[in-house]
Amino acid sequence: MKVADYFETIREQLVIVSFVADFKIIKQVDRSKNGHVRARVTFTDDSRLEFSEFIEQNANEEIQVVTYSYHWVDQNETLLARWDNTPHFPKLENFPHHVHKNTGDVVPGQPVDIFGVLAEIEKTVGQ
Repeated sequence: MKVADYFETIREQLVIVSFVADFKIIKQVDRSKNGHVRARVTFTDDSRLEFSEFIEQNANEEIQVVTYSYHWVDQNETLLARWDNTPHFPKLENFPHHVHKNTGDVVPGQPVDIFGVLAEIEKTVGQ
């Protein structure tokens, strides 16, 4: 998959997901073999997700998410969850992948992309 195709897949997913009320691509940079996307998504419950992905195309033409941040807040700007791989919790299992919970806790995470995050949000918003 090419970087441009990956970006188009994100856009298509945001259009068809039933619990997405609106979205805006804030920044999209395609450098052929790597790229960056930043977007803001509003859900039907008025919660919002701001996300950023830096991606690379590997030798097999597969897209890999290199760095990511998905920041989900409710309509009052209260954190619901933030998934990221910023390397600031080196003692956590699966470092650098982690999740900031709405309780203030930070727990180990798994590598994730926008599609996985949307699947997690759907468990709450998409009901």
